[in-house]
Amino acid sequence: MARPTVQTTVYITNHLSQKILIVHCRSKDDDLGAHAVAVGATIHWSFGQSLFGETLFWCKLAVQDKRISFVAYEQGIDIMGDWFVRDDGVHGNGSPYFLKAAWTRP
Repeated sequence: MARPTVQTTVYITNHLSQKILIVHCRSKDDDLGAHAVAVGATIHWSFGQSLFGETLFWCKLAVQDKRISFVAYEQGIDIMGDWFVRDDGVHGNGSPYFLKAAWTRP
């Protein structure tokens, strides 16, 4: 009998001021590809957690000439996996919201 896995969903919402956001996320095993996310839209994906506690997804975001790389989900770390991309960077859905990563220029 297969052991049930806990399903987790990660959300990234574009709250930029009138800019298309390019999102490319991956794990060790899965490349989710690059996606263009319109203002106000959300990209999300669901996955089963590793039985060994090693599930990790990281994302690269791009808008115009700015970039961000950040860990979107790490198993065992108390982060909701609910991210809001704003003009100053990526914010986590905590209490209060927190700035996870700021934009950089390559």
